Amino acid sequence: MGISGASGAPLAVETLRALRAVGVESHLVVSRSGELTLAQETGMTVKELESLAHTVYYNGDVGAAIASGTFRTMGMLVVPCSMKTAAGICSGYSDSLLLRSADVTLKEGRPLVLCARETPLSPIHLRNLYDLSRLGARVVPPMLTYYTNPRTAEDMTRHTVGKLLDQFGIVWAERTNWTGMAQSEEGGGRT
Repeated sequence: MGISGASGAPLAVETLRALRAVGVESHLVVSRSGELTLAQETGMTVKELESLAHTVYYNGDVGAAIASGTFRTMGMLVVPCSMKTAAGICSGYSDSLLLRSADVTLKEGRPLVLCARETPLSPIHLRNLYDLSRLGARVVPPMLTYYTNPRTAEDMTRHTVGKLLDQFGIVWAERTNWTGMAQSEEGGGRT
């Protein structure tokens, strides 16, 4: 899992907690901007974040295990994924471990899931995300959903994390799932 500097650090924290809860081994790399955003949005230290992962890598260590296709993984999540990171992945500009790991994930045909965070999206952002989707990445932005009747921001965060984990076939008990609409007593049938 990679964490870049886009807003959305609570999503990254909850994803790491969820992976640990379901018994999935996590390997973490965080950009410098990701570290700054973590402190701003959660008040957590990098050490506290790192304690949620099984293995942690320095972003400058482009020779780390996760930089090689021979290091077997289920795939990679980038949560949150800044537009700078998306542009780097899209262009193959692998000057950091986070970018190199994403590049390797695509090259090996493994799932690469990008929790793209930006608004509004410029034509450049849209082009890069579209191109990444055509290259095999899955773009799963943290969209607000109301059909689950969320009560808090944490409810919406958990729903997004569940959507991210779904991309790997990981079932997480904290996820709120759609169960269908209730039928009214007045018929509510099909026309």
